[in-house]
Amino acid sequence: MADLVIRGAYVVDGTGAPGRTADVAVTDGRISDVGGAPSGRWVIDASGLALAPGFIDMHAHSDLRLLVEPDHEAKVSQGVTTEVLGQDGLSYAPVDDTTLGQTRQAIAGWNGDPPGFSWDWRSVGEYLDRLDQGIAVNACYLVPQGSVRMLAMGWADRPATDAELARQKDLVSTGMREGAVGMSSGLTYAPGMYATTPELVELCRVVAGLGGFYSPHHRSYGAGALDAYAEMIDVSRASGCPLHLAHATMNFHVNAGRAPDLLALLDDAIAGGCDITLDTYPYLPGSTTLAALLPSWASAGGPDATLARLRDPAARERIRHTMEIEGSDGSHGVPIEWETVQISGARDPAVVGRTLAELAVASGRTPFDVYCDRLLADELATTILQLVGNEENVRAIMRHPAHTGGSDGLLAAARPHPRAWGTFPRYLGHYVRELGVLTLEECVAHLTGRPARRLKLTDRGLIRPGHHADLVLFDPATVRDTATFDEPRQRPEGVPYVFVGGVAVIADGRHTGALPGRSLRRTPHGDTR
Repeated sequence: MADLVIRGAYVVDGTGAPGRTADVAVTDGRISDVGGAPSGRWVIDASGLALAPGFIDMHAHSDLRLLVEPDHEAKVSQGVTTEVLGQDGLSYAPVDDTTLGQTRQAIAGWNGDPPGFSWDWRSVGEYLDRLDQGIAVNACYLVPQGSVRMLAMGWADRPATDAELARQKDLVSTGMREGAVGMSSGLTYAPGMYATTPELVELCRVVAGLGGFYSPHHRSYGAGALDAYAEMIDVSRASGCPLHLAHATMNFHVNAGRAPDLLALLDDAIAGGCDITLDTYPYLPGSTTLAALLPSWASAGGPDATLARLRDPAARERIRHTMEIEGSDGSHGVPIEWETVQISGARDPAVVGRTLAELAVASGRTPFDVYCDRLLADELATTILQLVGNEENVRAIMRHPAHTGGSDGLLAAARPHPRAWGTFPRYLGHYVRELGVLTLEECVAHLTGRPARRLKLTDRGLIRPGHHADLVLFDPATVRDTATFDEPRQRPEGVPYVFVGGVAVIADGRHTGALPGRSLRRTPHGDTR
């Protein structure tokens, strides 16, 4: 007798093949039968519901929130059963005592910095062990290249010496051997942004040799976007490392309607032998920290040095000229448009939800002065929405056969981007059911089977006997996101059951309190388990 039988579901198996009505049985945490009608200790009548593999969030910023709030309702309520952490080149392992403090300050806007929290790890392996103490979903980890560079050479804005590069390669190798599935970069975030292309190639050779992939946040999403994507393809080609492009969007007015140019670039590289995938989120606004808009030179030396520049009139004027006139690398080569920058998290709740242009008018100051003073008041931890997306590009990119889904969701802000709570139901409700951009089967493959292949999850991501029973049961006629920009922390509708390893984490639409998730680690054989 099976532990669980899901009877009469419309099974969408994650391969992209047409769905079919079938019974699915689960025994000892794995799928034991697809298509028959076995007996089960727990039988769910799934008539009218679709059954899919659990969704895989290829770009998550839950590194700290998973430990602070291990029930992780924001993601598991969407049907997410696996997340990829360590994104954008900055996270909490590997670190030492000094760089941990700097990292906590640098990305407090992403993750918060809860008082009294126990930071009882330093290595990648120790961090993964901490996850294994109890979380709702599974988690993979990328070695963050910016964190590695910080350990090897601080916040220096220069090429690495031979000794510093050797130290970075050793740190990447160690993190991979401890279970990381690849390496990330945040090439608009200090200090990872100071790396040269040859430096990235050398690190990616290490990653490739250990069976991982490279997931960069490239250097520009604005005027230099195509050149930035081309650089990442060159890194992949030169190193032999598989490439996964993080939040691969084409934003800002200069890129309106230019998604076909990006896709042609990718298609040419793939035809030439490059192994490339990408992820996107199904929304127009982006989300990051206010400090990320600074020119790269203003962040050299670390957070304290940045704050000192913001207090210095001469440095402040240089920052203003770079941002407003030239278009800094931090603002993607485009002169800043203050009306597109909206505060989503700050110490002063009165500024949340307002653009810098609006705050400037209300205070009688310039938007730039509001910008600098906000960074000083929040010690760089301000988070923002950037209203710079293009719907035509969003739809074109999500259709590409290399596409996967990633929320890029920040969970700690006062009013975070709704993608943290709504990405996966939005794909299914808005872009599948309402707009028909993808079929249900295509979309599920983008969110399950395809990312599982990139992560080398050989026994997850498909509904197939022997696979782990990471499953989501949803109503294709009603599933939708309810999170909005005004009320972002709202659970989706139409997702009554979510199972992680055969354990119900969502049942009858409610969290059960179960924490069956664990870290999924790269093995010496090159797969992830």
